[in-house]
Amino acid sequence: MDTADLRIALFSGNYNYVRDGANQALNRLVGYLLRQGAQVRVYAPVVDKPAFEPTGQLIGVSALPIPSRSEYRIPLRIGGKARRDLKAFAPNVIHVSSPDPAAHQAVTWARRRGLPVLASVHTRFETYLRYYNMAWGEPIVEAILRRFYRRCDALVAPSESMAQVLREQRMNYDVSIWSRGVDRDIFQPQARSNAWRQAQGIGEGEVAIGFLGRLVMEKGLDVFSDSVDELRRRGVAHKVLVIGEGPARPWFEARLPGASFVGFQQGTDLARAVASMDVLFNPSVTETFGNVTLEAMACGLPVVAAAATGSQSLVDDRISGRLIPPGAIHQFAEALKAYVEDLALRQSHGSAGEARACEFSWDRINQAVADTYVRLIRQKQRGYNITPSTGSN
Repeated sequence: MDTADLRIALFSGNYNYVRDGANQALNRLVGYLLRQGAQVRVYAPVVDKPAFEPTGQLIGVSALPIPSRSEYRIPLRIGGKARRDLKAFAPNVIHVSSPDPAAHQAVTWARRRGLPVLASVHTRFETYLRYYNMAWGEPIVEAILRRFYRRCDALVAPSESMAQVLREQRMNYDVSIWSRGVDRDIFQPQARSNAWRQAQGIGEGEVAIGFLGRLVMEKGLDVFSDSVDELRRRGVAHKVLVIGEGPARPWFEARLPGASFVGFQQGTDLARAVASMDVLFNPSVTETFGNVTLEAMACGLPVVAAAATGSQSLVDDRISGRLIPPGAIHQFAEALKAYVEDLALRQSHGSAGEARACEFSWDRINQAVADTYVRLIRQKQRGYNITPSTGSN
């Protein structure tokens, strides 16, 4: 068996109705698999006006908007039409990318038919509760996630640091890496534009501290703004450049008076905006990889990030950026101050980050997932019981 023999049923909670790093990675994966001759069917919620056209054939599943976050939807079940399509498609492997009710049903459907299930982990759902004053619920969510992931045959995580977290949480015993790539044709230092910077109110010689990502509280917007406040108290001259959209934008704009908000960007416009920063500040602890970190590194920027999953596998502390304990406002401010005031340091660490970014090729990365599908199918065919117990030990 090789990649061309694969028939993959992919279940996603968000495949294309909101644009984020996870669903863009899934679309890239599907595109790669189709080019290799594999057959893929995607089962996910559909909306009237998605953020972008899906790659491959998309079959809708029943879903409801998430309260207070209506841009996201929870897939509730595999309805009759989707279930009939799934049966007719006759996959030889199931891929689930979010631990939602429809994915639970997909895992059950696969187990009854002796099909292998691969789960990809895209975010640390248990950490989201911290941003809604519900940190007490993290152990409960972790237990729910453990039951789901241990019903799967294997997991893939975007970084070794995230894979290690999953092992420590006893989510599964078979955890491998599905990293992320970066398009070096557009994300490069040469994309920087002084004219564009000036149009955003960033003068020649001013240092722009950048934020890149969806504007939601779980991205660490409070830590970012508190650290910027600390820079102001220390009298460190700088500008703030924010790339992205989201429901927390009004809150973020109020917390960052004088910042340049350029909204959602994509393609060459995004690369230009990222390269036109001077340093990326990524305080989030929810990412499992950190696409924004890799894109900034490819543009030759130093990165100040929380020492959390994802960033720890990309940023070499004091070589290509700084890794700071999550929430450590004064340490974040000190790291940012060093980059603002030292051009040579910015250039040195930025060059090191660019060199590291050269290691990430999308085709090589996506073939690793295809190889995992093939391995799991072969193990099932040989009668190996590779699905762990759903117990907690």
